[in-house]
Amino acid sequence: MAGFEEVFTVTDYYDGPRQGIANFMGQPHFYDCIFSEVKQDYTNLYRLTPVAQDLFRLAMEDWEIWKRWERAFHAGQAMQNSHPALPADAPRHLEIKMVLDARLKTDTERCLVRAGAFMKANSEIRPKGVLVDLLARFSEPDEEERSIWADR
Repeated sequence: MAGFEEVFTVTDYYDGPRQGIANFMGQPHFYDCIFSEVKQDYTNLYRLTPVAQDLFRLAMEDWEIWKRWERAFHAGQAMQNSHPALPADAPRHLEIKMVLDARLKTDTERCLVRAGAFMKANSEIRPKGVLVDLLARFSEPDEEERSIWADR
């Protein structure tokens, strides 16, 4: 687990985490997986953009809203059509979503490109379909990974 840090959110997932917030060098960063047009597949390269504390707090509040919905959904207490927030949380989710949609994104002027690896944070067993807690390690891309980045 050396070099692995906390993953706070996973807001896009397709065969692995594609977007969200994770620590990089002890600071929250928005991670955004790079898609290779040449290979027509996701790479293991991620753009990392630092996240301001006020934005991080909002993202974490929205993540808690989503986690409440996820737990209720898998317990049979919420319907799919209420996704991603329980009715009581929906107004606040929409408020936060407007801010996150406007500000939580890759900043091509400030981002770093790093190779990413994810692993389970613990051995806790969760119901099928419930996202497990994750850790991530972002490191300098090797030569092959750099060539993928150049091919984009």
